[in-house]
Amino acid sequence: RFLAKLLQQNRTLQAVAVDSSRRMLAILHTRCDPERVKTIHANALTQTPPPNTDLVVTHFFLDGFTQSDVDKLALQIGRAVQPGTLWLISDFCIPQHGAIRPVALAYVRSLYFAFRILTGLRVTQLPNHATSLFAAGFHRIACHRLLGGVLFSELWQRAGL
Repeated sequence: RFLAKLLQQNRTLQAVAVDSSRRMLAILHTRCDPERVKTIHANALTQTPPPNTDLVVTHFFLDGFTQSDVDKLALQIGRAVQPGTLWLISDFCIPQHGAIRPVALAYVRSLYFAFRILTGLRVTQLPNHATSLFAAGFHRIACHRLLGGVLFSELWQRAGL
């Protein structure tokens, strides 16, 4: 849905979408103009974005990877893109403090349990994407939290050399 809206608002935008799920790519093709979206059926860890990439988007995506995989992915993307490239991330978070923490912990655990049953996902905890992106040369330029911090969206930018 995000990509469809982004393409609608920017008529010159071209996109590359990588997913290991053929079903997700098929859904993408029903929502987006296939002339403007190149799809790649592959594991994201085996792909690098084109050098002219302006924006990387990972909505509710990094939570499906181990910490070492997120480290690898961030370094891979950081090496491939130019300074100034933006990376938009949305995902779940377990707040460190507050009354919402136990609720968030139970919610995230139940999501991992459901995905394990439905998809065979072996990951059981949220990775720390921030350390991975910092190590790959990105810095956070904006952050928005919802539901007491359980959901977040962050905008990161590849620093100059």
